[in-house]
Amino acid sequence: MGLLLFVESVIVAVLCRDPFAAAARAAHHALQPAPLAFATQLAFAAAAVILLIRFLLFHKPAESGFLWALAASFLALRFGGVGRIPSVYFASAAFLLAGSIVETSYLLAYHDELTMLPSRRAFHDALLRLEAPYSIAMVDIDHFKRCNDTYGHDTGDQVLRMVASRLARVSGGGQAYRCGGEEFAILFPGKTTTDVLDHLEKLRADIEASTLRLRGPDRRQEVRGPDRRNQRPRGRSQTGYAIRQLSRVTSSADLSVTASIGVATSRMENPSAEEVIRAADKALYRAKSAGRNRIESASAPRRRVSTKSAGIA
Repeated sequence: MGLLLFVESVIVAVLCRDPFAAAARAAHHALQPAPLAFATQLAFAAAAVILLIRFLLFHKPAESGFLWALAASFLALRFGGVGRIPSVYFASAAFLLAGSIVETSYLLAYHDELTMLPSRRAFHDALLRLEAPYSIAMVDIDHFKRCNDTYGHDTGDQVLRMVASRLARVSGGGQAYRCGGEEFAILFPGKTTTDVLDHLEKLRADIEASTLRLRGPDRRQEVRGPDRRNQRPRGRSQTGYAIRQLSRVTSSADLSVTASIGVATSRMENPSAEEVIRAADKALYRAKSAGRNRIESASAPRRRVSTKSAGIA
C-alpha cells in the first residue's frame, strides 16, 4: 500500500508539470478552489473514523480499500473536484476500490472465513505444485459432533477457531488447510514421515493443552423439568443422558479438545497426491479406532500417547 501511494504521488507530480510554470502559478492563484464546507469535512472525518475502526477490528481488504479511497476522494475535492489533479485522485480511488475487491474475492475463494486458514480449493491448488518427496497429515478433532450437541454450534465454531490457530503455527515448514467441518490437512513439502512426526506430536500436545473458556450456558445445558425420556435412560437414550449430564457438570469449567492425526509420505516411484491422501486417511481412521488423541503413520509403528479424559475429548 505504501508503494502504491508513492507511485500515485509520482504520477500526480508528473501529470501536473507545466512548462509555463509562471503562468500556471498565476492561474492557480487566480482560480484558487474554495475550501470545503465544515459539514463536508465533518462527514469525511466521521466516515474515516468508522472505516479505521472496522479495519482495526476485522483487518479485511475491503475496509482498507474503502479507507484509502475515502482519503483520495477527499484530496480530489480539496483540489476543486474538477481538473487534472482531482481526476487523478478520483482515478486512484477507483483503482484502490478495484484492488480491494479483487483481494476480497481471492480471500473468499481460497480462505476459510471462519478459521482464516486456506480452504479446500487452496489445498487442491497446492497439491498440483508438490514434488516428491512430501508428506500429508490429516487432522480431525475428536468427538466434535458431541461438542456441538452438548454446547451448541457457537461453541463449536469457537473450538474450530482455537484448533485452527494452533494448526496455523505448526512447525517443520508445514502449511495447514481446512478441508471441511472438523477436518484439516497439513502439507509438508520436501519432508518425509520421519521428519514431521516430532512436529506433529508437538502440535497434538499443543491442541491437547489448549482450553476454551465458555462464554455462557447454552440452552442445551438448562435444567429441565421431569421428562419421560429422562426418567428411563436405557439403551440408546443412555448416551444422550450422559452427554446432558456432562454438560451440566462442566458448564462452569474450561472446555478442552483433542485431535487425531494420520500422516503419509509420497513414494518416489508413484508420487500421486490422491494416493498419499488415502493413506493418510487410513492412518487417521486407525488413530480414531485406537483411542483418539494420537498420531498414526501409514508406514511407521503406532505412536501411543495418553488419552486425555478432561473436557469433552
